[in-house]
Amino acid sequence: MQQDLYQHPDYYLLDEFLTDEQKVIRDSVRAYVKKDISPIIEDYAQRAAFPEQIIKGLGEQGCFGPFVPEEYGGPGLDYMTYGIMMQELERGDSGVRSTASVQGSLVMYPIYTYGSEEQKKKYLPKLATGELMGCFGLTEPDFGSNPAGMLSNFTDAGSHVILNGSKMWISNAPFADIAVVWARNPQGKIQGLIVERGMEGFTTPETHGKWSLRASATGELVFDNVKVPKENILPGVEGLKGPLGCLSSARFGIAWGALGAGMDCYDTALRYSQQRIQFDKPIGGFQLTQKKLAEMITEITKGQLLVWRLGQLRNEGRATAAQISMAKRNSCDVAINIAREARQILGGMGITGEYSIMRHSMNLESVITYEGTHDIHLLITGQDVTGLAAFK
Repeated sequence: MQQDLYQHPDYYLLDEFLTDEQKVIRDSVRAYVKKDISPIIEDYAQRAAFPEQIIKGLGEQGCFGPFVPEEYGGPGLDYMTYGIMMQELERGDSGVRSTASVQGSLVMYPIYTYGSEEQKKKYLPKLATGELMGCFGLTEPDFGSNPAGMLSNFTDAGSHVILNGSKMWISNAPFADIAVVWARNPQGKIQGLIVERGMEGFTTPETHGKWSLRASATGELVFDNVKVPKENILPGVEGLKGPLGCLSSARFGIAWGALGAGMDCYDTALRYSQQRIQFDKPIGGFQLTQKKLAEMITEITKGQLLVWRLGQLRNEGRATAAQISMAKRNSCDVAINIAREARQILGGMGITGEYSIMRHSMNLESVITYEGTHDIHLLITGQDVTGLAAFK
């Protein structure tokens, strides 16, 4: 295993815009990734296993729901800091960032935003530390980009409801203690419920055979007449506004995170190009290699400026879902293209586990698809600028 020598690219000196607190938190998460993630992640990815021992460290770093106020067990940080933390985690591995993103944006965020006071006090402090882990049930076998078509539903049964249906491609599902599940209520409107492991009829079969996000646990959620207490229903929202609000929070984190994966590939390729000798000089001295590297850092810098401004808007409560979609799509596109170009710079070494590039490249094939596909995000921007929906 090579030593993690990552150096953060900052061509436009954007560190000058960060607060001292943000820099301290960024450096802490970066050091954690170098110490606890980088030395083990390749082995776990090769074995398609999730390193559950990192959960405690992620909680200690405040990576689970950083924006949740201290009164509910969170660190009470702003969204810019959340983005910075997700960038550092995904620089290590997209699956690790996915674990934190799901916990924070898709489990803690809906409980904090739409939950009752009792639900917040019961779940959020334990989710913040990782004592409880959660997952988010929206995508169904037949409804991915069109969540409005979901079939999962619950019926009234007095003091509880009966939940039926299934969800798939669910990160954290195999080990999650709770699931925030979206289903149709007796009136046919989409509503959220907190389903706990151990409830009869609730199972979470693991998804095997993945070539992407191999160090992240993925599974299904199956509900066969599951009795869920009515106090587990999220009272604060009905309709798609609920899950889509969660997705906006998650997509914001991905916009920062995916760029982190691209940065790691660029940094690896840059260092390799300075050390690899061919035709009597470092390959970084050849024009085509410099073209690749110059284009990489240009796209990274543009992406950094985009997410930095988005972070400002999110902190001010002004970032729109469409603006977040644009940044998510751009960061994923930038990162996956950088991964492919970086792999070429490393030649045959680029496909080995000695370097992170091929793992990032495989992971990004999922990141570019989940939380809204590449094409759907393009159409969200198209709808926003024209006022006409192309996907309905």
